[in-house]
Amino acid sequence: METLKFKTNIKCGGCIAAVTPALNSLKGVKDWQVDVATPEKVLTINSDDTLSEQAIIAALKEKGYQAESI
Repeated sequence: METLKFKTNIKCGGCIAAVTPALNSLKGVKDWQVDVATPEKVLTINSDDTLSEQAIIAALKEKGYQAESI
């Protein structure tokens, strides 16, 4: 299992609802969460080893959000 972290612009429950289908549909995602209380809005994804950072960034970008690996 691998833990990936990203700085995002996901700010609220509405944003989380918007990205949920995209993140849940990514192959290899075990679970994920966004800490909207921090300034960096950190997205933490636990995944198997087949999931790439680029796939996550692309999925979020498709929904109109930005992510930067940290």
